[in-house]
Amino acid sequence: MTTATPTRFLVIGAGELGQAMITALTGHIGAQHLDDTVTVLLRPPTDGRPQRLEGLTSAPVAVVHADIASASPSELAEIFDDYDTVISCLGFAAGAGTQRKLTSAVLASGVKRYLPWQFGADYDLIGRGSPQDLFDEQLDVRELLRAQHQTHWIIVSAGMFTSFAFEPDFGVVDTATRTVRALGSWDTELTLTTAEDIAKLTTAVLYTPPPIVDDVVYIAGDTITYRELADIVDRTLHTQVSRVELSVEQLHDELAADPTDTMKKYRAVFGEGVGVAWPKEQSFNARHNIPTTTAEQWARQHLTSPDRSA
Repeated sequence: MTTATPTRFLVIGAGELGQAMITALTGHIGAQHLDDTVTVLLRPPTDGRPQRLEGLTSAPVAVVHADIASASPSELAEIFDDYDTVISCLGFAAGAGTQRKLTSAVLASGVKRYLPWQFGADYDLIGRGSPQDLFDEQLDVRELLRAQHQTHWIIVSAGMFTSFAFEPDFGVVDTATRTVRALGSWDTELTLTTAEDIAKLTTAVLYTPPPIVDDVVYIAGDTITYRELADIVDRTLHTQVSRVELSVEQLHDELAADPTDTMKKYRAVFGEGVGVAWPKEQSFNARHNIPTTTAEQWARQHLTSPDRSA
């Protein structure tokens, strides 16, 4: 099977999601005997030596370099113009303004299709002025995309990375003290998806006929309540965790006392429970019968000791 016009993919970034995306794309291309190509955009190497993606994939992956932080939108647009589909796997750690810059550069180039870094919550539902101020920029990106008709776009909403729910700094699952904290209430829901599943499902979205364009696609590795999360930790660690409920008011008070704390911003947003969860049975993967890793499966693979919680 070959495509009449091969697609040239550019993946921005090779972090946790970027590596998974490259693996998923090249795996699909190889399995389907397609002529599509994958290139990854990385920061210029500091030691002057070319960067390699050894062990990441058996398929050839080209590398181009650019410093997203210092490059102008026009400089980035010149790079993007060589590709048909750009997938941004460069998240919030890249700094405020990065998502707008990348989107502006994509729209100034000849890219046919763009998948921005929106692999998280439903920012439309959350709206502007949420406790996590970075989310406003995500709405700016959506407005830029929806205001034009030259470049098609796909937004893949995945909820929270599964690993993040178990991250000690996030403060929900604390294996060291055998404690699970509920944000908002024990009945508040959260949708969790692993990076590998996000990449696998995004690849499926890209190749699903008829083509998906100018739309938001919801995926879900799992959708559970904090009560169910605590039960999972109980079963996985063969213990009974201490359960602490943090009300929305408490979470907002904590943020007010420390307004620059990133984790407290996230906790307040997820405690509110708006735009952070959707039924798994209504997800793209459920409708297409694509299996995903559940929160319990992830926990059984990773929660092996008190000091190994992410």
